Amino acid sequence: MAVYTEVSLAQASDFLKSLQLGTLKTMEGCSGGIENTNYFVTTDQAAYVLTLFERLTAEQLPFYLRLMKHLAFQGIPAPDPAANADGDVLHTLNGKPAAVVNRLRGRSELAPTAVHCALVGEMLARMHLAARDFSMQQPNLRGLAWWNETMPVILPFLTPEQTSLLQSELAYQNHVATLPAYGALPRGPIHADLFRDNVLFDTSADAARQPELTGFFDFYFAGVDAWIFDIAVCLNDWCINLATGEKDTERTDAFLAAYANVRPLTSQERDLLPAMARAGALRFWISRLWDLHLPREAAMLQAHDPSHFERVLRQRVRQPLTLNSTTA
Repeated sequence: MAVYTEVSLAQASDFLKSLQLGTLKTMEGCSGGIENTNYFVTTDQAAYVLTLFERLTAEQLPFYLRLMKHLAFQGIPAPDPAANADGDVLHTLNGKPAAVVNRLRGRSELAPTAVHCALVGEMLARMHLAARDFSMQQPNLRGLAWWNETMPVILPFLTPEQTSLLQSELAYQNHVATLPAYGALPRGPIHADLFRDNVLFDTSADAARQPELTGFFDFYFAGVDAWIFDIAVCLNDWCINLATGEKDTERTDAFLAAYANVRPLTSQERDLLPAMARAGALRFWISRLWDLHLPREAAMLQAHDPSHFERVLRQRVRQPLTLNSTTA
């Protein structure tokens, strides 16, 4: 959550008061992501996240903000954007589109167990079902069309071996997209970026003190796409050995079993999960290469390592992700 656009305390104070969110007490710039300017702010009413959007346009943003509001209303622990007196959830600050959402409790779990993965799988299935009646439409803007468009831009920075892998995998994904089974995949709004650092957990208040999933956030890559792609993106982060990219069987089975307990997978989803796992790895390899080699200036920018998803992709090609008959 880099800081590209500086916001003063006075500007933030006036902005929050205009939304009737109280008197500003503290404000802190956030580091971690690379797409938007984010600040943690607290007022005498509550804690919030103030976001100024650096790449997304005012035409694209209502989809994300209204989707979050829809999910929050449906009981999914998603941020709930603050509206002004006219009911608008998209605002303007320092010449940039802006939004304020409630800050969810909990913290990210960067070393998840099978228990954490099961909680994410269950909530993801609930989220997919809750979004079925969301009326707005917007494609996954970092989907196949964007991969094809971006590949020529990043090829000059790659080794011959990397170029060969990228080109062959993109050709494969273009082929998969023409298959009847792909066209039959269940679809709807997806998160598309539900990594470990975009989920929050707290400790339950009961005697068992088990993890409690308290939030899905950062929906600004969301779009309408195949639900199985959303699942694959999660499996590629939550259920692998980060050092090698290899599948962690226990966490994978826990995630898929919990998801399928809420929404069983179709035959097409089961058949195409190996291809979608490769697609998920390709998507983030391409975007991380783009961010690394064509960066923007930011006060707290932390670029992610592209080689991680190159390793994941190679693992998914060598060892296709298969389903245990008892998990989905």
